[in-house]
Amino acid sequence: MSENYGSCLCGSVKFKITGDFDSFYLCHCEHCQKDTGSAHAANLFSQSAELIWQDGETAISKFTLPGTRHSKSFCKLCGSALPNIQMGGALLVVPAGSLDSKLTIRPAAHIFTSSKAPWDSELEVIPEFDTFPK
Repeated sequence: MSENYGSCLCGSVKFKITGDFDSFYLCHCEHCQKDTGSAHAANLFSQSAELIWQDGETAISKFTLPGTRHSKSFCKLCGSALPNIQMGGALLVVPAGSLDSKLTIRPAAHIFTSSKAPWDSELEVIPEFDTFPK
C-alpha cells in the first residue's frame, strides 16, 4: 500500500493519501479546461485509497457545477486544486499537481479529446526552456 503527500500552493492545506491509485487520466473536457485554466486536468482516481486531511481543512472549499457530476475542491486562500471525494464517497479524485510525493504511475490516456482546446496540438515541437525565456 502506498502513501502520498500533498499540499496547496500557499501551504495552508496538507493531506495524505493512503492506498493505491486505480487510474491516471489527462482530461480535456470543457469543465476541466475551465477548472485548470489550461488544456487539460491531470487527475488520479481511486475507489479504495483514503484521504486524510493533515492541516488546513477549514481552508478547503468545494464547488459542484449545477446539473452535472463535475466538482472540485480547492484552497480558499490560494485557489489550488485539492483532492475531492465524489460519487457519494465512492471515488477519490486527486489533482496530480497537488501531490508533493513523486508519482510512480504515469497517465494512461487522454480523455474527452473531442473537447480538446484548438491550440492543444503538436505541442512537442515548440521550444522548451528550463526557466522563463529571456
